[in-house]
Amino acid sequence: MERGAAIVEAVIADAADGWRLDRALADALPDLSRERVKALIASGNVTGPDGLARDPSRKTAAGAAFRVAVPQPEPASNEAQDIALDVVFEDEHLIVVDKPAGMVVHPACGNPDGTLVNALLHHCAGQLSGIGGVARPGIVHRIDKDTSGLLVAAKHDRAHEGLARQFKAHSIERRYHAIVAGLPGPTSGTIDAPLARSPANRKKVAVVKGGKRAVTHYRMLRGLREAALVECRLETGRTHQVRVHMTSIGHPLLGDPVYGRSRPTHRSVLTETGFARQALHAAHLGFIHPVNSNALAFDSEMPADMQELFDKLLV
Repeated sequence: MERGAAIVEAVIADAADGWRLDRALADALPDLSRERVKALIASGNVTGPDGLARDPSRKTAAGAAFRVAVPQPEPASNEAQDIALDVVFEDEHLIVVDKPAGMVVHPACGNPDGTLVNALLHHCAGQLSGIGGVARPGIVHRIDKDTSGLLVAAKHDRAHEGLARQFKAHSIERRYHAIVAGLPGPTSGTIDAPLARSPANRKKVAVVKGGKRAVTHYRMLRGLREAALVECRLETGRTHQVRVHMTSIGHPLLGDPVYGRSRPTHRSVLTETGFARQALHAAHLGFIHPVNSNALAFDSEMPADMQELFDKLLV
């Protein structure tokens, strides 16, 4: 066992009699995911009635006691930075933030710092558990740098896995508001078109036969001058999904530098307002709390820059 590790005791429940060791221990220690338990077993950090336990698939017996050494999380390679966050909701399990346009979610080439992750590492200092053995906030989903709005992050394995299961099951409620070119006809509908990297430009996403299934339900909220405010409800969550899907039906997002095609009327308004991003805002986020099972739902008002663009386009 590693020095400095926290020792936790686990007794196999009656209901877990005959289960695999990794499953039984994950059930007894809800703050640790099954994958994390499996890794701890493999690294010699679990002892049982008959000594060191090395086989995660061994069967367990009800009432058997185990000692699990949980090493301190390795420091994250990303720097904690004191960056202001608009926190919509927070408890010991997760945090929901309203991300401003221009903030990258996760550090990457070209954006090594100043990201949401850097901000969360500072804001949640001392509260983050070791997701996968590394001290970092659990980014379960992302929104583009120049898209504003709601995003949830997990503070420990159990919350992370619970949210990830909901995203995988498409049970998370995500609604985006977008200002698009033209008036959609019909005014509501479903776009079921697979997405993948564009064969012509690997930096772009496109509707591609054989790509990953992507489904967007849209409805027009307000007609504007040669444009419309549209609500897009995501059934799936693919990269650039709203942007590509709305473009695919002839209604690209205003200001979109990658997929947009501005009309003269829009170019003048975009210039006048200084709006230089895709007009997209993650306005609603709803999910089941992964620990206490409460239904949570959050709404975010359109940010000032997008509101100004909307006001200028009012008929």
